[in-house]
Formats: sequence, structure tokens, C-alpha cells
Amino acid sequence: MTGKRRYGNPVAVSDIATGILDPVMRKRAGLSVELVQSWAEIVGERLALSTQPEKLAWPRRRHEDDPFEPATLVIACEGAAALRLQHETGEVIGRVNAFLGFAAVGRVKIVQKPVKVAPQRRPRPKRALTAPENERIDQLTAGIEDDALRQSLQKLGESIARKRG
Repeated sequence: MTGKRRYGNPVAVSDIATGILDPVMRKRAGLSVELVQSWAEIVGERLALSTQPEKLAWPRRRHEDDPFEPATLVIACEGAAALRLQHETGEVIGRVNAFLGFAAVGRVKIVQKPVKVAPQRRPRPKRALTAPENERIDQLTAGIEDDALRQSLQKLGESIARKRG
């Protein structure tokens, strides 16, 4: 460091962690943090509960002129879900390639072992609005003729009121 302090906009800790972890994960496992974090969105909740991407194994290239060959995605999978994953391999490859933006994965290798999935956080129960808060929202949205727009703005107002209170 140069000793100068930088002041500016706050940065999310997850962005800093991703910036630090991404190069390490790419070097050790060939994976990006985004792929691991978005795994449930890529394969769906059902498969994400019992599977986890381990690494991308790229074939060695002897020369720079060798043609591109797609990688093998190694997926850790719990025993019972291995058969389901095997049947959906083609779809998983297509979704991972779509996520990465190019045909990076050509095949999947399934490794059976326990998968530790991060527990899902349950959303906090929403607090009930007070009568004055409801009245205020109704007053502000009373003149809007479009029902869908009025309902959307009421939901927005309720959300804001809950955060303030």
C-alpha cells in the first residue's frame, strides 16, 4: 500500500470476498465464486440440495495451436440424487454453459460424497402496520385510477413504512 487512505462509496463485503476468493478458486478448482453461489439458480432447488460443483477439469493442451476442448465439471453428489443428476446431465451442462456464456463444459463427472449445503435463511415475519400508517398509504394512493399500479404503490408504501418503524 502507498499509505494513502481511500475514501469513497461503501462496498459490500461479499464483493470484496468475491474479489479475493475468485482468483484462488479459479486456480485451485477452475471454478468461479459466481458459479458456486448461483448453483441453486442454475440446476434448480431440488438438485442444489444434494449436489455441489467441485471443480472444472480442463484438458491439458500440448501446444497453443491445439483446438479448444471443453472442461469436465466435477459435481459432488449424495447417493440418492446421483441417478437423478445422471439423467439430467445434458440439461445441467446446457445451463452451466449458458451461465458461463460459452461452451465451457462438455461432460459431467459425478463424485458421490456428502454435500454440505448452507442453510437457507428464513425471512423475518413482517410487522403489522399501525392504523395511521395504513390510512396514510391509502390517502397517498387514493387518486390513482389504475388498480394494478395503485396496489403496487401500496405494497411499496407498506414496505417503506415497515422499514421506518
